[in-house]
Amino acid sequence: MNRTLHITSGDCAGDILAKTGIAGEVFVWHDILYDGPRKPGWPDDDTLNARARFIEQTTAGGLDRKFVLSTLENQYRKLAAAADYARVVLWFDACLFDQSMLVHILGCIRGKGIRKAELLCVDRFPGIVPFNGLGQLKPGQLASLYDRRRPVTDAQFHFADVVDQAFAVQDLVLLAKLSSMTDAPLPWIPAAVKRWLQEQPDPQTGLGRLEWLALEAVRSGCETPAEIFSTVAAADTPPQYWGDVTLWAKINALADRRPPLVLIQGPGERLPQWKSTVVDLNDFRIKRLQPRVKPDA
Repeated sequence: MNRTLHITSGDCAGDILAKTGIAGEVFVWHDILYDGPRKPGWPDDDTLNARARFIEQTTAGGLDRKFVLSTLENQYRKLAAAADYARVVLWFDACLFDQSMLVHILGCIRGKGIRKAELLCVDRFPGIVPFNGLGQLKPGQLASLYDRRRPVTDAQFHFADVVDQAFAVQDLVLLAKLSSMTDAPLPWIPAAVKRWLQEQPDPQTGLGRLEWLALEAVRSGCETPAEIFSTVAAADTPPQYWGDVTLWAKINALADRRPPLVLIQGPGERLPQWKSTVVDLNDFRIKRLQPRVKPDA
């Protein structure tokens, strides 16, 4: 069967890839594989149900559990069918979101006996600074990268299993070892894992890095979600693994702390974590509540 399956993350990157003119079918993967309940490798029904509940909760109901479960089930059916394609090409960024997804997909297809994958991972592009991912590129720019794809090696497949295990069970000891590697078979993994470790609660403040950056933005005078997003994006180190849904969840978490660190004012008690037809994000204001407490460096 002379067909190519292109697998990537994010609808934006998928839409751009579909416009490149490169032959093949585009398949966009959706899931937050660095966080939440799961097992390494191919999931069972209990794992899929647990993840569907987790995603429903983390989007404050913006994504319905039944919809998420159906999406996940369809994804794994499609991944199992990758064996029917002559070529499987993986298009991913160097960020935490993509790297955790990449190792999981590699582990899953290896478990199904698929070894014909080719990988194209991008951590920079000429003239685009800061570079956060494939979604910043135009179709022609993305197409120009196609010849950079390389076959996934046995060492990369085996390493992906190790990393997927670490993320799935949140093995902080193993994650710390992975973050300090200098010769990783997937060279973007150490930085991605290090970024996830920065999201673990700080011993002094109890805040992860993204929560801290959001809180600092509010304390600097940002009040609208858009202002906070821009300020946090400028302060964070590329590649940016998070999007608006993740950031709104962090702001909501700051408001849910006891005592709360921010006050959310607007048409709802919390920022909607998915596109809402009920409330307008522009009508929300986030106010500072607590004095600054600087975490250890």
